[in-house]
Amino acid sequence: MAVQSGIEPALPHSEMDNTAAIKQDIKQLMVENLMLQIGPEEIGDDQPLFGPGSVGLDSVDALQLVVALDKNYGLKIADPEAARQILQSVTTIADTVAKHQSSVKP
Repeated sequence: MAVQSGIEPALPHSEMDNTAAIKQDIKQLMVENLMLQIGPEEIGDDQPLFGPGSVGLDSVDALQLVVALDKNYGLKIADPEAARQILQSVTTIADTVAKHQSSVKP
């Protein structure tokens, strides 16, 4: 078994930077589209979006978020179970958007 020295990023550096930018864009998108009473800087990357200790989104917000992700990133989420997994946090959304973007690049 190989021992790693130091911590290696899970994604190449450029993809990590892209994911960080996507997270900021998603937070801004949420504040603007869902009319949140908080600023994007107050939303934690891994903070739950629904349920206890969350941003406080509801089912209507989930629907609006799915529409906004389709409109802004071309990400279509048709399956309710997939939506539950993807819409857990800003990080899970950003990871899905980054994967989607890399899969549609020529």
